[in-house]
Amino acid sequence: MGTETRSSDRWDIGRVTGYLERLGPTWLAGAIAAGPATMVSLLVAGASFGYTLLWVVVLSAILGTFGQYLAMRLGLLTEAGIVAVVEDHLGSVWAWVLVIDVVLAAGLAQLVIMKTLADVSATIVGSAGVASLADPRLWGVTWAVVLALGLAGGGYRVAEIGAKLLVSLVVLAFVVSAFVVPIDPTEAATGLVPSMPAGVGGAVVAAGVLGGAVHITLLTMQSYTMRARGWTERDRGIARFDVVSSMLVAFGIFSLAVFLVAASVLPGVVDPATIDEIQAAQALGPIAGEYATWLFLLGLWGAAVSTLGGNTIVPPYLLADKLGWEQSVEDPRYRVALVAVALASAVGAFLEGAFFELLVLVLAFGLVGTPFALAVILVLLNDSDVVGETNSLLENVGGLALFAVAVVLAGEFVLEELPAASAGDPTALFVVAFAAAMTLAIVGLVWTAVRDRLRARSG
Repeated sequence: MGTETRSSDRWDIGRVTGYLERLGPTWLAGAIAAGPATMVSLLVAGASFGYTLLWVVVLSAILGTFGQYLAMRLGLLTEAGIVAVVEDHLGSVWAWVLVIDVVLAAGLAQLVIMKTLADVSATIVGSAGVASLADPRLWGVTWAVVLALGLAGGGYRVAEIGAKLLVSLVVLAFVVSAFVVPIDPTEAATGLVPSMPAGVGGAVVAAGVLGGAVHITLLTMQSYTMRARGWTERDRGIARFDVVSSMLVAFGIFSLAVFLVAASVLPGVVDPATIDEIQAAQALGPIAGEYATWLFLLGLWGAAVSTLGGNTIVPPYLLADKLGWEQSVEDPRYRVALVAVALASAVGAFLEGAFFELLVLVLAFGLVGTPFALAVILVLLNDSDVVGETNSLLENVGGLALFAVAVVLAGEFVLEELPAASAGDPTALFVVAFAAAMTLAIVGLVWTAVRDRLRARSG
């Protein structure tokens, strides 16, 4: 009897271990979501507006989970990359629109993440007394070469593992701090009521917070990471657990901890356009004391290193899918594209401006391109010619709610950029033009889908 129990225990442990070892696709998306841009957006939101944007933080985890769930369904039911599915069922034009949308969002993120990595690397080296190496441009070029050689040769994984350990340490510090700092539950509860902070900057920060979890890059890469794992419709159970455990639980805890600590420790009157890494590091003061700045800088550095690798592969993956290349470094065309994206990221180190402000801006920009990807996923999941099991009413209601929230917050951000665009600011003009193009694309996509559906019924 005792022997049978011990055997059963070993079998249960082995089964659980094997189950956990199979997790991964959405955890990769969650790791990218918890990158430097999201961390900074959460810190800026709490430092600048107190608890006011808590509702966006909560929504970002919930809606981010549902967005990955919809992308997971499409990947499992089609067992193909999203670009190939769009190409086959909606046409080459829409496939190219999706690729261009992703390349713009991921490409701009790549430049700003590289700027972050270069600036933080230079700051760390300069603080250590090596002034001759404290030039961000030098570090940008160096990291671009390391990124290209590592990804093309498979060696960047070592850097990512070390970086993720640093990020985990900083996330743990924020979580512990959340139990130490004096969080006012009554005041925090008021932040659950949806409202937009008064003044300039509130809309872009809100869009940045949501864009950290609901982002076109995360949605589109899901089908490719699942294919790499060999998941099919039979793996629906573990896929759901993968989505919920990574985005709702892990990412949700990360987001709430960073935001609540920032809203409680930092002044609450910090200008979102001027906050920097030194001010933000004060959030870890209650737990790290005099080492808070170093801990925060190392965590931000680690987040940039780990996110940079994942973000670099996104444009080459989609381009390879569209052009019929093998999505592996064994295909020289894919390898060239991968190296090109990695080397081009060095340009980010030469960008003007503070990387804190740019990180928030690039997430907000990514959110502007996300509704089109959501529209594509919803159209495909409601086409019986594409999937054998179309969306249920509840899944469609959730999908439309996700789409609506993304449109509203992205729209608030674009409206905030209109005055600067009218004044001729090139960045604001680009944001407004991109938003207009994506709006037309969504209208055109929906019109095409409805027209084809009506034709099919009449035929």
